[in-house]
Amino acid sequence: MKRGRTISLFLLDGSVTGAIKYTLPNWTGVIYKIPRTALGSCKNREHLQQSGVYFLFGKTEERNENVVYIGQAGIRKNGNGLLGRILEHARNPEKDYWTEVVAITTTNNSFGPTEISYLENQFTKLATEAKRYIVKNGNDPNPGNITEEKESELEEFIEYSKIVMGILGHKVFVPLDEITEDTPRENVVRLHLKERGADATGYRTSEGIIVCKGSKIKATPDSSCPEWAKKLRNQNSAYIDKKFVLTKDIAFDSPSAAAGFCVFGSANGRIAWKDESGKTLKELDTEV
Repeated sequence: MKRGRTISLFLLDGSVTGAIKYTLPNWTGVIYKIPRTALGSCKNREHLQQSGVYFLFGKTEERNENVVYIGQAGIRKNGNGLLGRILEHARNPEKDYWTEVVAITTTNNSFGPTEISYLENQFTKLATEAKRYIVKNGNDPNPGNITEEKESELEEFIEYSKIVMGILGHKVFVPLDEITEDTPRENVVRLHLKERGADATGYRTSEGIIVCKGSKIKATPDSSCPEWAKKLRNQNSAYIDKKFVLTKDIAFDSPSAAAGFCVFGSANGRIAWKDESGKTLKELDTEV
């Protein structure tokens, strides 16, 4: 049985849009979520002078896709650790895509070079496997050489970090397709949309609708196709082959956005998407 957890957060400047510090009871980790515009206000934060791992989050200009760069920072002779390294990125014009950084360290300054190398390697691996974000790291980080005891300790640290990262709104470690053979059938709503030249399959999740790889979508837009539907097509054009079949799963925030993408026009997703028995999402919602 999954247990409840308590997450403590502290608004460093009293604003929900500013820098925020996150901690968990009985955990040595501490995580900071800092907008790029608020880096200057964190210069005197002791935790940010330490060693740790950081994540630069942003969007691509072309398709507005989620992007992350994962790095590590050790303590330097000038005393600058995490924040010093992050500020270097902020001054680098080639890393202008990011708008927010998440920094992970410890309350007791216990991370050495071996620990942060292992964490950087594992976090990069998890983010790449999840396929939620474009991982901007050019090379695979070196995992370092650690004992099995230290590995067990760091894996526990990673599990706590994944929890907090999800709370921050970055599901960088959560696979897009969490449905497995072990997932209870009653927890999976498999869907189908077949109209206006589209023949798509998908399923409903807590985040919206995922349209599955292999779905056939309409090739040309309706005469009254809204701009948002055209924008969705443009953003995901790299995942549509010449026969207008999807080459990967694509997530949408709402049923109507997913339906509009498939039919290349306006659509009421709560009616267009149906389950295996032919019931619409609207009908399914009234049964709850």
